[in-house]
Amino acid sequence: MSFSQGGALKRLLLLIGIPLLLLWIAFVAYIDNAMHRPPEQFGQVMKSMPMPAYFLFPFETMWSRARSGSLAPGSQAPDFEVETLDKSQHMQLASLWSDKPVVLVFGSYT
Repeated sequence: MSFSQGGALKRLLLLIGIPLLLLWIAFVAYIDNAMHRPPEQFGQVMKSMPMPAYFLFPFETMWSRARSGSLAPGSQAPDFEVETLDKSQHMQLASLWSDKPVVLVFGSYT
């Protein structure tokens, strides 16, 4: 390989590599933006994405950062409302912690 061929190869790699890098950065920014949206909107984005695309970005790291929130140990939990197991009424978290501490335990029993 002569010196001029090496220079041409370098230019070709730059001409291909830089646009690919910019496309990848735009794709990662798009996914990051979607991760910070409500779950329904994020689900729509992810539903339309082909499976191999998941390997093009650090999904787990980005997801953890996007959904980490700002709560710390000892912080007051955000208020929410849920239906009771017998579906007879709705419970709101704020109504429970007015006079005593509340312990929240989340789990999956499937």
